[in-house]
Amino acid sequence: MAMYEQALIDTAKALVAPGKGVLAADESTGTIKKRLDSINVESTEATRQAYRNLLFTTEGAEQFISGVILFEETLFQNADDGTSFARLLADKGVIPGIKVDKGAKPLAGSPEEKVTEGLDGLRDRLGEYREAGARFAKWRAVIDIADDRPSDYCIHVNAHALARYAALCQEAGIVPIVEPEVLMDGANSIERCEAVTDRVLDRVFDELKTQRVLLEGMLLKPNMVIAGKQCPQQAGVEEVADATLRCLRRRVPAAVPGIVFLSGGQSDEVATAHLDAMNKRGPQPWVLSFSYGRALQAPALAAWRGEPDNIPAAQQAYYKRARNNGAAAEGRYSPDMEDAA
Repeated sequence: MAMYEQALIDTAKALVAPGKGVLAADESTGTIKKRLDSINVESTEATRQAYRNLLFTTEGAEQFISGVILFEETLFQNADDGTSFARLLADKGVIPGIKVDKGAKPLAGSPEEKVTEGLDGLRDRLGEYREAGARFAKWRAVIDIADDRPSDYCIHVNAHALARYAALCQEAGIVPIVEPEVLMDGANSIERCEAVTDRVLDRVFDELKTQRVLLEGMLLKPNMVIAGKQCPQQAGVEEVADATLRCLRRRVPAAVPGIVFLSGGQSDEVATAHLDAMNKRGPQPWVLSFSYGRALQAPALAAWRGEPDNIPAAQQAYYKRARNNGAAAEGRYSPDMEDAA
């Protein structure tokens, strides 16, 4: 890692440059199929390429997007003009990244919980990804909330895997985005989400320290602290901002340069409002930005519907979400921006 130390620090800082965040376009083949099914478009390599090409060639989006997380297939695909997607992005000043985990599987001994797999062979794969142009990576762990979950066992094995992944990335000169996602699918209160997120982050940073991960050369991608979707008592924007910041300030060392939130199933406008509310509270020890998938892409996908004639409208929808989230990353967002052209 020593030979890459400054490069890791510089890349991590560049990913959280003022007013910029990360586009998560790393949907697995199964997930992108669900997205395309929702607009009645068959998921083929060609349609997946066409959709990613639409996003990556949107004029001006690079003002607000610092990096793009790619799925492995996408990293090795080309744009319509024959340029590799990694080169196309890099030429715009956007840093190419790669999703490296192999997905969440049932946890042995506690099959209702999940553990993320993909460490086997990761060192060799990281070398290939770096050769192809990737400069950062992502690994997602999923933590479910229920009456008897998460177990300490589940939190431990996922934190351990996240730190192993992060250490291997830094060895290869690739910035790890560490993503421990506490899911928002249950009926839990915001207070329960805060308590679980606190436990998870505590264990994750303990493992990162044990495994000698350079905190200055990584980013954290956590959930926001919110009530579960099925909870009858949903918290307001200000309460979410307060709870999330309280939790992060307790557990995330100031050495980490940035926190890029996942949207986790929030609507696009709500995710933007939550990020903005946190940044309106003034400077924090780390930059607060975004690494959104659906919350950046949903309007573009709905506008596109697989029709070439709809590409300009789809790109306009994506540009608008990128612009609004860029503003939220600096605490400059206003709901009025949703009505502006």
